[in-house]
Amino acid sequence: MHAKPLLTALLLPALLLCACDRESRDAAPSTTASGITVAPDEARKIAREAYIYGVPMVDQYRAVHIYSLEPNNPQYRGPMNTLVSNDRLFTPDDTAVVTPNADTPYTLANLDLRAEPMVLGVPKVDSKRYYVFQLMDLYTFNFDYIGSRATGSDAGHYLIAGPEWEGPTPPNIDKVIRAETPLVTLVGRTQLFGPDDMENVRKIQAGYTLQPLSAFAGTAAPPAPPKVDWIAPLSPKDARTSPEFFNQLAFLLQFAPVHPSEQHVRDRFAQIGIVPGRRIDLSALSPELRQALVDGMVDGQKLIDTRRNALTNRTDTLFGTREELNNDYIARATATQVGLGGNSRVEAIYRTYQMDTNDELLDGSRRYVLRFAKDKLPPVNAFWSVTAYRMPEQLLVKNPIDRYLINSPMLSSLKTDPDGSLTLYIQKESPGKALESNWLPVPEGPFMLTARYYWPKRELLEYEWSSPAVERVR
Repeated sequence: MHAKPLLTALLLPALLLCACDRESRDAAPSTTASGITVAPDEARKIAREAYIYGVPMVDQYRAVHIYSLEPNNPQYRGPMNTLVSNDRLFTPDDTAVVTPNADTPYTLANLDLRAEPMVLGVPKVDSKRYYVFQLMDLYTFNFDYIGSRATGSDAGHYLIAGPEWEGPTPPNIDKVIRAETPLVTLVGRTQLFGPDDMENVRKIQAGYTLQPLSAFAGTAAPPAPPKVDWIAPLSPKDARTSPEFFNQLAFLLQFAPVHPSEQHVRDRFAQIGIVPGRRIDLSALSPELRQALVDGMVDGQKLIDTRRNALTNRTDTLFGTREELNNDYIARATATQVGLGGNSRVEAIYRTYQMDTNDELLDGSRRYVLRFAKDKLPPVNAFWSVTAYRMPEQLLVKNPIDRYLINSPMLSSLKTDPDGSLTLYIQKESPGKALESNWLPVPEGPFMLTARYYWPKRELLEYEWSSPAVERVR
């Protein structure tokens, strides 16, 4: 029997695992409502729909809260509208982030665009070095990109505006990017060529700037937006089991203007009391109605799990714009649970390996190879990599040569086979000095591999090229 696919955690999924169970300590919205206007059977159906719709928003909010609204949290990175970079290499000792990306150190900001737009400035980046800024709204749509593929390698300034902004565009703005929600997450990635390249990455990260439009244009700042009493996020467990989920969703909907294609969806949610900025008085519900809400969550999770189990190792169609996902709410929820913050397929495609060609779980007690045929390396415009993680922790593997991945920038130092193919040796012990350049160390026990393909070419996007399988050799 195949194990359920374990998809790549890119940046934010770690927060979903680290948040602890706790009572809400923030003040809830003052308006309460207990008005469910439908019978329990119908309430259960609507709750199922609302759960699937709301999973991405509730999980995204948890990440935003931990990173930018919760100063006492160990993972706090700074207040809203602040750009923070991870300017060092991940190591096996980093336990707060699962499946850490050792290719592209991150730059992160959570934006609150209610008062005015923010302007992201980027320096000129060598065209041989890949970089990208992913813009994700509260729905978790990847609504735009800035970087090597999307905007090129030249320096520029990009105005990121919320849905209500109508001001003039000042000079020296290269592009105006409009978000559907006033809350936006900005995730930057800058290619690292190797451990000795970190200082160069830091210099590039230092050139990334983020400032309010008024500061950029030298004009008076607008009035501050209304103060928000940010509620505490639900723990991962409660977000799947507690009807308080629907109050969290209602809180977030006040920051999510209704899209024309979803008015009927919002009207339906209102039938079980999910109204933007209001709370359902759960204590006032009959036991039958309260149970209907819980059962609806269970039903919704089953649909998400069914979609997830059908994915095998391809998740690239789960991430994208609203237009690309076409209101496929199950796809959006599934994407959140397998890798919140995943890139759109035009930017990066990921393949995760847990099984070998014998349909057995990967284990360091055995030896494996990953073989790319001659002229069949991953077709990418930027670069590719293969990283090993020990399981079940999903952390980097401590090893005697401090090598956590093999990637395309290392090709000049890798040895090819007599027939021109490239073989990577996936094993715990060295394959010998002659082959050590191609060795990717793994732990003694269970492990997984993640292949990352940045800026994929047409052959990858159209499924003309497929990732090779991991072959067991002993």
